[in-house]
Amino acid sequence: MFSQAENFRSCPEAAKKIQLIHAPFWLGCGRAGAELGPESIMEAGMKRQLKNMNLELAGEIVVDVPRLAAEPAPALAKMKYLPEVKEMAGLLGEQVYRTVGAGLFPLVMGGDHSIAIGTLAGLTGHYSNLGLIWFDAHGDLNTEETTPSGNIHGMSLAAAVGRGSFTLKDIAGAGPFIRKENVVIVGARDLDQGEKEFIRAEGISCFTMHEIDRLGIHAVMEQAIAIAGRGTDGLHISFDLDCLDPTEACGVGTPVPGGLSYREAHYAMELLAESGLVTSLELVEVNPLLDNSRRTARLAVELAASALGKRIL
Repeated sequence: MFSQAENFRSCPEAAKKIQLIHAPFWLGCGRAGAELGPESIMEAGMKRQLKNMNLELAGEIVVDVPRLAAEPAPALAKMKYLPEVKEMAGLLGEQVYRTVGAGLFPLVMGGDHSIAIGTLAGLTGHYSNLGLIWFDAHGDLNTEETTPSGNIHGMSLAAAVGRGSFTLKDIAGAGPFIRKENVVIVGARDLDQGEKEFIRAEGISCFTMHEIDRLGIHAVMEQAIAIAGRGTDGLHISFDLDCLDPTEACGVGTPVPGGLSYREAHYAMELLAESGLVTSLELVEVNPLLDNSRRTARLAVELAASALGKRIL
């Protein structure tokens, strides 16, 4: 169980202090490099950017996540490195829980997208009805029965909504599952068959690139904010940099052509800031080993700034 702390509603508009949380973890994606993401984002100027916006920083926390000790056991082929992912989620969840309880806004930097299990474990310890907007080229709704790879970063949203054998309930201190009606996926364009069937069966809001092309990013984000913000007591933004087109963000582990443009991504973040509903933010899947001149890391910094209120004028 996470340590007790006062519950509250956080929001950048209310001038909350920002707590930077590093989650240097890659075992959820099976490809080394994502563990270097937090450091690369910091070196790209995250702290300087936030200070230039006159946002107050509470400090930095580096979560001591488990490192690779051995290859995953054959029995875990469908859920690779499950013990390590579970340990990471508990450690990160504790830090996120403490951050929210201290009246701070958690800005979590990954790491692969499996870290979202830890982030959401900590957040749901406070928020009983959390809204979630999931920016991603993928659905991350696989289970051990549907996964084509066994990598848990493709199961993190499934864990959050209670699908599969490994869920938020396996993390001590986590609160309730995220309600499916309060989840919105934005930017999807590479969904596995089992994910498609689950999305349709459960009525999960999923704005693929087809919908974004057809409706425009403004209409999509208006709907996303309305769905994820309706009656919820917090709104978490989980932003996988692979939601962007690879021409914009090359430094990700699983790039998919045809993603969000630079301005579409920024406009989405600007609308979220204007909503005044965002209570936490995470940036994931930056892999410096694949990045070109730290371009993707710099983009992560810029998008965080837009989500926290930076404007052109």
